[in-house]
Amino acid sequence: MDDYRRFADALADDIRLGRLRAGDRLPTQRRFARDKGIAVSTAVRVYSELVCRGLVTGEVGRGTFVRAAPPAPGLALTEPAPAARVDLELNFPVLPGQAALLAPALEGLLRPDALGGGLAAATVTGTAAARAAATTVLARQGWAPAPERVLFAGNGRQAIAAAVGALVPVGGRLGVEALTYPVVRAVAARLGVELVPLAMDADGLVPGAVRAAGRLDAVYLQPTLHNPLGTTMSPGRRAALADVLAERDVPAVEDTIYAFLRDGPAPLAALAPERTVLVDSLSKRVAPGLTLGFVVPPAAVQDRVAAALRSGGWTAQAFALEATTRWMAGGVVTEIESAKRADAAARQALVAERLAGFAVRADPAAYHCWWELPAPWRAETFVAAAARRGIAVTPAAAFAVGAAHAPNAVRLALAAPPVPVLAAALDVLAGLARGAPGDDGVE
Repeated sequence: MDDYRRFADALADDIRLGRLRAGDRLPTQRRFARDKGIAVSTAVRVYSELVCRGLVTGEVGRGTFVRAAPPAPGLALTEPAPAARVDLELNFPVLPGQAALLAPALEGLLRPDALGGGLAAATVTGTAAARAAATTVLARQGWAPAPERVLFAGNGRQAIAAAVGALVPVGGRLGVEALTYPVVRAVAARLGVELVPLAMDADGLVPGAVRAAGRLDAVYLQPTLHNPLGTTMSPGRRAALADVLAERDVPAVEDTIYAFLRDGPAPLAALAPERTVLVDSLSKRVAPGLTLGFVVPPAAVQDRVAAALRSGGWTAQAFALEATTRWMAGGVVTEIESAKRADAAARQALVAERLAGFAVRADPAAYHCWWELPAPWRAETFVAAAARRGIAVTPAAAFAVGAAHAPNAVRLALAAPPVPVLAAALDVLAGLARGAPGDDGVE
């Protein structure tokens, strides 16, 4: 056996047996070579072998560290093991280099003299530094929230729940796009709110549908990079919708969770500031594991939204607030946003290439796309067939408000898999769609 493999095996055993734990830093390659009495070039091969096995990761300027967990095994897209799954359902983009960007701010926060802020009780208004940083992150197309209007939740879902809870009473009516974010359905059910599906077209929510819906206590919508359709409402449509909201005196909950991926248009909150509650979070911008939710209400309902955050237990945790404030103020969030824009564009280019010829609706800036399936496929059958090949996709019914509104389509979330795995998965799905249910004898 080559010497470098023998040393690599020994270190692998140390990791497997817990003698080296996740996050431990290995000696420098030069120090390792000296300690083991081997050439530096051999030590380089040892460390490279451990990287290839997925046991360690090298960070420029910092050293080599034991990974928190080995990478998932290679994904067999034809006959997968239960754990071997390509996830095109969930859309939480986390780029390979993010940890190195985020860690320095956390190291500073963990100093005893700095940790106190993270241990204190949090409030919905956060801190002055957090409000100022959030104002910068949320600003777009000439609009920015006033710092005193920014409230904080634990994540975007909690921000939505607080906004809906503050605007819509039990038994009230919430207008939503006929295809909407599934969490809103769950929030409405828990709050005792009736969802009213509103018609959409290629430009998004149809303003006339709000007028025709009768009494509405509020409207929830996603004007930019709508989930699941990927559409972005034009400035003219936003202005028309703002007029209808004013005419009907209906407040809106504007979800801008994906807006960071696109350069505009200005949010609905810029056109109807007195009746728009804007919600957002860092879950997509940064990561779901350590995140922050934002709610920006008009002054008239700010106290109600704050009360909903408190009573729901949805206030942001102080440690998360302190950590994310450092990321926002230090420019890390902006840097990650830029990298994710490029990543989303590259993944959409794959979709355009691998699903060419199919009826796919996809904004070049989005992390998801909408695929209207060819006959004779039905969405549920296609989802099941894809699952047998180790690929998880979401049927239109998951987004539909009422079964009658579910088209024969699936949403593909593009953010999770490594790019080569995504490309291979798209090839498998394209081949599947070109066939018919039962062609391979498994449907």
